[in-house]
Amino acid sequence: MSLAGVDLGATVGDQDAYEKEVKALQERVFRLQIDTYLAGRKAVLVFEGWDASGKGGAIRRLTSLMDPRGYKVWPIAAPSEEERRHHYLWRFWRKTPGTGELCIFDRSWYGRVLVERVEGFARPAEWRRAYDEINAFERMLTDDGVRMAKFFIHIDKKTQLQRFRAREKDPLKQYKLGPEDWRNRERWRKYEGAIQEMLDRTHRPDAPWHVVPGNDKRYSRLEVLRRCAELLA
Repeated sequence: MSLAGVDLGATVGDQDAYEKEVKALQERVFRLQIDTYLAGRKAVLVFEGWDASGKGGAIRRLTSLMDPRGYKVWPIAAPSEEERRHHYLWRFWRKTPGTGELCIFDRSWYGRVLVERVEGFARPAEWRRAYDEINAFERMLTDDGVRMAKFFIHIDKKTQLQRFRAREKDPLKQYKLGPEDWRNRERWRKYEGAIQEMLDRTHRPDAPWHVVPGNDKRYSRLEVLRRCAELLA
């Protein structure tokens, strides 16, 4: 699985057809969520991606019709002081789904091998051993019956810049853009290498990565809905 092989030119042509398919998929995902609850199954969806890649929008479309009693969205930021006192996976263990639940992670434990690696928040020995730790963590969940899928929403550098500029001009979106976003952008190549190694070392049949083209947000939203429907069916 290679970032370089992703077709970032993938688009959705007809707006009416897009809206119709989104609605149909949202209704299907809702029914599957109810089936998950009634059958006592559990599921985890992980979302990673470049800054401004559209993770939030994809999650909103995914959960639009879901029953809020049966799912949780966990937005992951920097660990708290208490969380820093424990192994980095501790805070994620506490957020795993109970019987009949679906848990969605907007960023995740993969921060260990992405931002913490690139920004130097984790020592080389820590992030290098994290691949095995993460694989073991996920296998424990899937061996316990948790269905899992992981999404990386991929965009190119030009698209990211356009979205950054649009956020600067929009009073309702300015809060989404900070100095760290521009700093991360300057380290694009380093992040690209870290992302590729993450995909290479943690893509498994029980917890696969789906690299979703995100230059066209409509395309990525549809793709996420389709893949989630497949997982929950």
